[in-house]
Amino acid sequence: MSAAGVRRGVGAAMVVTAAMALAACGTSGPAGTSGGSSSKGLTMWALNDQTILKQSVDAYNKDHPDTKIILRLFANDDYKQKLRVAFGANQAPDIFFSWGGGALDDYVRAGKVDTLTDAQVDLLRFTPSVLKSATFGGKVYGVPANGLAPVVLYYNKKVLKDAGVTPPKTYDDLLAAVRKLKGDGVTPVSLAANSKWPTLMYMEYLLDREGGSQVFDKIASGGPSGWKDPAVTRADQKLQDLAKAGAFGSNASSVSYDQGASTALLYTGRAGMELMGTWEYANLVKAAPDFVQKDLGYMPFPALSGGKGDPQAIVGNPSNFLSLNSSSKNKSAALTYFKDYVLNDSQVDAYLSSGSVPPVNKLDAKLAAVKSADDKKWLTFVYGLVRNSPNFQLSWDQALPSDQADPLLTNVDKSFLRQISPEEFGTNMSKAAQ
Repeated sequence: MSAAGVRRGVGAAMVVTAAMALAACGTSGPAGTSGGSSSKGLTMWALNDQTILKQSVDAYNKDHPDTKIILRLFANDDYKQKLRVAFGANQAPDIFFSWGGGALDDYVRAGKVDTLTDAQVDLLRFTPSVLKSATFGGKVYGVPANGLAPVVLYYNKKVLKDAGVTPPKTYDDLLAAVRKLKGDGVTPVSLAANSKWPTLMYMEYLLDREGGSQVFDKIASGGPSGWKDPAVTRADQKLQDLAKAGAFGSNASSVSYDQGASTALLYTGRAGMELMGTWEYANLVKAAPDFVQKDLGYMPFPALSGGKGDPQAIVGNPSNFLSLNSSSKNKSAALTYFKDYVLNDSQVDAYLSSGSVPPVNKLDAKLAAVKSADDKKWLTFVYGLVRNSPNFQLSWDQALPSDQADPLLTNVDKSFLRQISPEEFGTNMSKAAQ
């Protein structure tokens, strides 16, 4: 399973099983169905477990019995491949689900996706930094369809307090915290390095803090030369410095995220911190509600002294997107669905009640009405994090063309294990991008 394939939430404060799987999933896989456009209705493909998204389709179908959407929900393993095959055979659905970034841009460049305007789908209601992941050449090719999933630093308040550690606000603070926690006999930072993509989160943040968002923007748009930027080497060096300092313990490479082991290290007190997407909150609520109430803390990734990046910038999965097949015979109906049913008022309420923040503006009043104090604090934190961020960087393995994802994860893992030098990381990725 690929990196993003396991990035999903499992259950939140109340009814989260549907919502967190949404913003967090990566690869996918249909179960053998056909797409294509017809004159009577629309077809739409998305991942399974999209319960709240399905509700929007049900609402649309109730109001539009003559142009119903046939929704097909697919398994998570090979959806991207199935979608490519469907487009190649001219059997792609009218509306399709994606992660934005490089994979969506491939279809845009091939002329397979229609542009979307504010007049058509009310784009101004969405969080601007989120729309960036579906914007190419200044034009928008997808509407956000589910919750925000930035990556944040979780910490165990009791473990840090017992070790005399305060939550690290800078990278230097983080290194100092690692030394103290290691001396106190706990794993400083829980990391499921066996899954590789959790390690990638460190590189994403460290490069953003070191060189600013423009460095990866150049990589994503300019090809191989961007990987030779000195900021890439410096960021990789900082990842290796953390590993060398013992930040991740001695057996991180045997820990897999989908087994729940890295999550358990945090809530059982065997680790002080964990860097993970916001779907982890749902997992923690389900596994250890008492821990969430008493000892769970969370904060943005630490700033980097002397770095060019804005400390308020975030990385992760801004949202998943729904896009319109340029060959659709039902564009008017699809646009009506996008404008009036995707993340409308009832959808926003459903996501908030499930513990997930939808990527729309003006949520303050709705957040204030959340009854659970823990959930309100969490949702307000996530909303503020995204609203105040100057840049929301899509996970690199989704932002880059699909043929670069595996080399990226392989080289990040080799860096973590210090099997290659920081300079070799950039060189290897430059070759992979050619």
